[in-house]
Amino acid sequence: MTDADFTRVYDFGNLYAGFLKARRGKRGKASVAKFEANLLEAICLLSEMLKNRTYKPSDYFVFRVYEPKERVVMTNAFKDKVVQHSLCDNILEPAFSRAFIRDNYASQRGRGTHDGLYRLEEFMRSYYFSHKAKAEREGREEGLSRPAPQAADYADGWVLKCDISKYFYSIQHEPLKQMVRQYVKSPGVLWLVDMIIDSTENPGVPIGNQTSQWFAVMYLSGLDHFIKEKLGIRYYGRYMDDFYLIHEDKTYLQYCRREIERYVARLGLTLNNKTNIFPLRNGIDFLGFHSYLTDSGKVIRKVRRASKSNEQRKLKKQRALLDRGKITMREIKQSYGSWRSHAEKGNCYHLIREMDQLYKTLFEEKLSEKECVT
Repeated sequence: MTDADFTRVYDFGNLYAGFLKARRGKRGKASVAKFEANLLEAICLLSEMLKNRTYKPSDYFVFRVYEPKERVVMTNAFKDKVVQHSLCDNILEPAFSRAFIRDNYASQRGRGTHDGLYRLEEFMRSYYFSHKAKAEREGREEGLSRPAPQAADYADGWVLKCDISKYFYSIQHEPLKQMVRQYVKSPGVLWLVDMIIDSTENPGVPIGNQTSQWFAVMYLSGLDHFIKEKLGIRYYGRYMDDFYLIHEDKTYLQYCRREIERYVARLGLTLNNKTNIFPLRNGIDFLGFHSYLTDSGKVIRKVRRASKSNEQRKLKKQRALLDRGKITMREIKQSYGSWRSHAEKGNCYHLIREMDQLYKTLFEEKLSEKECVT
């Protein structure tokens, strides 16, 4: 009996597509150039090694990054990236995605940070207007006049904001393998998945792996269903290990927190000290923005203060690196353009003008006349 799913992983065309994805943004690297110089032979060799199960992942290159916080990143060899793209695109993504709830935003096509932000805005507005409709209905039944929005409490409610402590480093290998087996039955694929999972010490999965992104999204998928279906939370969203619950009853959210703590403990995880319950009026920090609900039902989205400070420091550091020839102006433009595009998703007109002015001041002699206009 043929292992059709595993055949798709080592199929030449799928490995070539994996190569094209793995190459994006890395064409200047020596490892990529070496692989590409002997492309047909390299892909054929990978295909044969996978087919014969003689493939083994290379050792990881380990380094630290400090933005947005200090993390240890383990990156794999280029050939392993090619294999993992083929595995994720052809097997893991379609297998896992079928079980995900709508409001699990990370890594999936058509989802992502901006989708998560717009869904939070929808939830906050829905919460406000459902409370308004309920209050007005009760007021009519009691013969009361409609209060002004400022005098009403339609925006009153509570938020349970949760974050998992050291999430990627805490994922347990055996529970992860058992979860994968709920979605994947192919012996060949499971052989490859188990080898990738066990390529690092237990617990933990490498942040730099393509497979780790999908493992991390899937590892808490059961929690998503538990919160939505067992706890009955309507307004809920998750991006990796960062998630929120909105409810009108603080006591019920305290109960939800205890239940969530029990659930994640069975997976070897703990909630970190940023987990808290606070009034909805305070707004919610999620996906780089602070979203808050006004008395009129409008949702305002502002870039978090830390994001502004980090970008200011980054621009000044890039100016110094540019002077020493360690970075190009093209790279700086791409970096700032990315932050600016992110900020434009919020109500940040004045902040963007302020940051544009700083960018112009730091790099004016390197910018064209058109770019200097703010």
